[in-house]
Amino acid sequence: MTKQTPKKTTSRTRSKTAATKSAASKRGTKKSPPSKGWGRRLLSLGFKLALVGIAALAILGIYLDGKIQERFEGQIWQLPAVVYGRVLHLAPGEPVDISTLKRELDLLNYNKVRNPQRPGEYSSSKTRVELVRRPFEFEDGPEQAQHVMISFKDGGVSAIKQLDSGKQRGYLRIEPKLLGMMESNTDEQRIFLPRERFPEFLVDALLTTEDRDFYHHDGVSPMAIARALVANIRAGRTVQGGSTLTQQLAKNLFLTRDRTLWRKVQEAYIAIILDYRYSKDRILEAYLNEVYLGQARGQGVHGFPLGARLYFGRPIEELRIDQLALLVGMVKGPSYYNPWRYPERAQERRDLVLRMMMQGNVLTANQYAQAAARPLDVQQSPSLNSRQPAYFEQLTREIRERVGNQFNPESGLRVFSTLDPLSQSLIEKTVVKKVKELRKVAGDKLEAAVVIADRQSGEIRAMVGGSRPGYAGFNRALNGSRQIGSLSKPAVYLAALSEPEKYNLATPLDDKPVVLKGDQGSEWRPRNYDRKYRGQVPLLKALANSYNVPTVNLGLALGLNTVIDTFDDLGVDPAQITRVPSLLLGAFTLTPMEVTQMFQTLGSGGRKAPLTALRAVVTQQGQVLYRNWPKASQTVSEQASWLTIYAMKDVVKSGTARFLQPSFGWAGLAGKTGTTDNNRDSWYVGIDGREVVTVWLGRDDNKSTKLTGSSGALRVYADYMTARQPEPLTLSWPENLTTVPYTVKDGQFLTDCFSKQKLPMWDPTGAWRKRCDKPDPVGWFNSLFN
Repeated sequence: MTKQTPKKTTSRTRSKTAATKSAASKRGTKKSPPSKGWGRRLLSLGFKLALVGIAALAILGIYLDGKIQERFEGQIWQLPAVVYGRVLHLAPGEPVDISTLKRELDLLNYNKVRNPQRPGEYSSSKTRVELVRRPFEFEDGPEQAQHVMISFKDGGVSAIKQLDSGKQRGYLRIEPKLLGMMESNTDEQRIFLPRERFPEFLVDALLTTEDRDFYHHDGVSPMAIARALVANIRAGRTVQGGSTLTQQLAKNLFLTRDRTLWRKVQEAYIAIILDYRYSKDRILEAYLNEVYLGQARGQGVHGFPLGARLYFGRPIEELRIDQLALLVGMVKGPSYYNPWRYPERAQERRDLVLRMMMQGNVLTANQYAQAAARPLDVQQSPSLNSRQPAYFEQLTREIRERVGNQFNPESGLRVFSTLDPLSQSLIEKTVVKKVKELRKVAGDKLEAAVVIADRQSGEIRAMVGGSRPGYAGFNRALNGSRQIGSLSKPAVYLAALSEPEKYNLATPLDDKPVVLKGDQGSEWRPRNYDRKYRGQVPLLKALANSYNVPTVNLGLALGLNTVIDTFDDLGVDPAQITRVPSLLLGAFTLTPMEVTQMFQTLGSGGRKAPLTALRAVVTQQGQVLYRNWPKASQTVSEQASWLTIYAMKDVVKSGTARFLQPSFGWAGLAGKTGTTDNNRDSWYVGIDGREVVTVWLGRDDNKSTKLTGSSGALRVYADYMTARQPEPLTLSWPENLTTVPYTVKDGQFLTDCFSKQKLPMWDPTGAWRKRCDKPDPVGWFNSLFN
């Protein structure tokens, strides 16, 4: 270790020090000047804090940038699955009349005009409809708008002409109605549209009123903040905000609505990052689809596309400038400017937007005057094409069964259903009106259920689960299993007519008292509803008048197993049927859905088509996850089912459903009434050329309704048919079916080769045809059909 050598003190140094001390003592003691080290320290501390702040902002920026990219590069929103009704197909020869098409267009909110030029417009005459069909992305791909002329003749489509090319078309599809959204875990609803599909007037109006410098600032606009500050100081309160559209988007997508300084800092930071990362049009597209515009059924309605549906019931592309101005005006406060609650406020705000557009030379003075003179013209009530809860329950069941884990209700899927909006709308109105009337007899607890299916394809066209169709609750159409009463009889007669060598429509059946004893000594004495016995009645008359005793005798002769097998072939699960003689009179339970399946098979010539509500499920990218192709299989004899439907036409013509005949005799309807013990259940199944309709009326406590099938359910069907107008039920003539002349004497059907009256017979061997080839002029009168 090196030792330090102390400095030597010289005499000169000592004298200097002494002199200094002497001078100091003479002047007195003085304080030292303030040190300059504190300023440096504060500057150093500030510099370090700035570095920490910059680092923190950098870290925050990296974090926010990651969040922004993660959301914008993927799916920005949880988009609920959108559900559409069935697609209406038009083609020459299709039995769609002009009134049906016009009602369809009205349900789709097409505008009736003198000269259609824009999508969503139509005009009509007595025999023609001219329309501009909207562009739409169908399950198999997109189609552009189509300007066509549709001609009608003899109750159907006769020709379809493309007006821009003058060429004839083989078919045309009318886009389906938007029914609503599937249940999802998000409380927001929206329909996404790309930027290019938004009307330019909407964009111009939005930028004019909300962010004039959108295309010139970097996400935050100091000028807008300064303008807002001045306006608020002058007003003495907050009357104007300085947030840009980008800041509003940042707040809505990433932040809460808390009014704090920290939130505003984050909002501005995110806006700057968004502006740096993405194009102005991409940001604008996100805003147009994100903006909050009110509520429907407790869920937020976001985006102008869904807002247009909520307030005006039509696509955003079809709105007038005054309607677009109202939507833009509501951005400032959907609740405050609610057009249903505060129409004066809403109109004042709309007119302000229009005036600003005129001042910006976007509108002429004349255009402004015309737009401002219009009423608000919103729908009568806030509606997103209100859902049908009973139908949606069936739809959800099928999606889970057929799509499974591939179905994500928040991934923006498009679900194409089989629902006919016209049938659904009319049956809902009919049920509400008719149940109210029938409660005067049946009491306030009367309930209803209806299932309507396409006669050929089995596609479910409408469903009502209760007396209040728009309210979710116990779905009686799917879950209300009730005794079916006389609805069982067509299956018994079908089983008999499937044996042409033994039975035909003229076969006499015993109508005499019968007593059946059970294993425990019990007795069952079936009786006719009118308590009368007729000795013998022809099979046709027994079904038409729904006689109980002849049906029991016929069923016992056939054997219960044969009848149950027939139910199975029609689509009824045999496990639901108790193997006792009373099954012949419907002493077992089915739901309206199961009854509809049974009569669909019967009404289509014996071809069972499984009932379905789901047509297709398609992703946002156009990938088809599921598609149903209607398919049917021949499960019962075509000839026997044809003859059974022929007999069911007699139910309407002269039997228990003859109430329909005066109004609909021209349509050749088939049907069957059903009534259970003590009038607990009132049923009716009606079949026309288009649909199979099952109507049930009853009480949940299973007490008497005091209604029969004829006085209850049949009246609901009659009112529905009056509104819907049936399609004539024409049945193609099966092979080996022939007609045999007949006459009636003492209630018996007798062969009469000279009679003009004829009865259809299944004649596989040709025996009936030969009978009248060389008639015996004496013996024909006493020759019974059997």
